[in-house]
Amino acid sequence: MDKPILSKQAFWDVDMNNIDYQKHARYVVEKVLERGKEQDFRNLLDFYGFDKVGELALQASWLSDISINFCCTLFKVKPTDFKCYEKKQLNLQHWNF
Repeated sequence: MDKPILSKQAFWDVDMNNIDYQKHARYVVEKVLERGKEQDFRNLLDFYGFDKVGELALQASWLSDISINFCCTLFKVKPTDFKCYEKKQLNLQHWNF
């Protein structure tokens, strides 16, 4: 398979014909986790494999808390295992009263 079959829902802002699905695999996984449909995610698992999708999710630049929790359940990892989780913690705003 040359590329996964994905809906435009997650990739509304890019030309899907210009995506290099091997070179930009982390980006693709991140977009599908955040904005894709269930079938998009299933197609990613078929294309990259379960372990690779899990590894790429852990390296994502940004994921919502919902996506992180979904991945924790599915891939049996902790939120602190995610690269983006550490970044989120560093960017927390604290009010000084």
